[in-house]
Amino acid sequence: MQTLWQNKSITTEKIDLSAFGINDCSLYLRREDLLHPFVSGNKFRKLKYNIEAAQLQKHDTLLTFGGAFSNHIAAVAAAGKELGLKTIGIIRGEELKGKVDENPTLSFAQNCGMQLHFASRELYREKESLKFKDDLRKLFGDFYLLPEGGTNSLAIKGCEEILKKEDAVYDYICVPVGTGGTISGLINASKHNQTVLGFSALKGTFQTSEISKHTSKMNFEIIDSYCFGGYGKIDIDLVRFINEFRLKTRIPLDPVYTGKMIYGILDLLKKGYFMENSCILAVHTGGLQGVPGMNKLLLKKQLPLIE
Repeated sequence: MQTLWQNKSITTEKIDLSAFGINDCSLYLRREDLLHPFVSGNKFRKLKYNIEAAQLQKHDTLLTFGGAFSNHIAAVAAAGKELGLKTIGIIRGEELKGKVDENPTLSFAQNCGMQLHFASRELYREKESLKFKDDLRKLFGDFYLLPEGGTNSLAIKGCEEILKKEDAVYDYICVPVGTGGTISGLINASKHNQTVLGFSALKGTFQTSEISKHTSKMNFEIIDSYCFGGYGKIDIDLVRFINEFRLKTRIPLDPVYTGKMIYGILDLLKKGYFMENSCILAVHTGGLQGVPGMNKLLLKKQLPLIE
């Protein structure tokens, strides 16, 4: 177990904002995506203490949930392979059965040894019910249950470790938001004089209620103005931005989370949202494994591809 989590050096890169016509603030990007080739970003953080707990409890099987292009599914499968744990993925959408070879995420997970079980969307909505969980244990036997997206108290404990003592110099901490677990950890680890900005990958700011379960601090804001219509949605402007950003910085972004966050940060900088001379830290939460799958969808729509 220890070889996966130990000796991880964290890279923080300064972004040359002048390349984007911005000169009055500074922006740094915490490269959590470089933590591990396959268990990267916030998934690395969320799994660390969960897998430790699973092994202490003598579980040899991890079971979790996710959609067709889930970063979480891919990370759990890769971690299981590296650590010698069996993995089971409950995948949303029966229509995906028999199409695994056409899906880069699911084929990767399966090649890592994950057993894929496809559930109808109606049944998938019951994943939190005791009956559904009991039915899964009858089907698969004993397992350690990881929630969809990986968010629970142990995941938040792991995400708190993204911030270090030296990060007290930053005025703002920015992070993409899905289920709200990663930002909860960052809020807990932040200083009271810091503002934590969450860029929602989904419509709405409903994650606030979930965040309030894990922290008592109020020094945060959720912004959904840069979700591009909703989860997993993307347009030609976002594709062009992601490609431009990589050309100027050599840093790849994913289209579901970090691409939208960085787009939002630069737009807010241009609009004068941040205090003058602010020092901003943005967290790259990984998710790059989803780019090939997104490119397949973009190709079907005859849109430019993410490079």
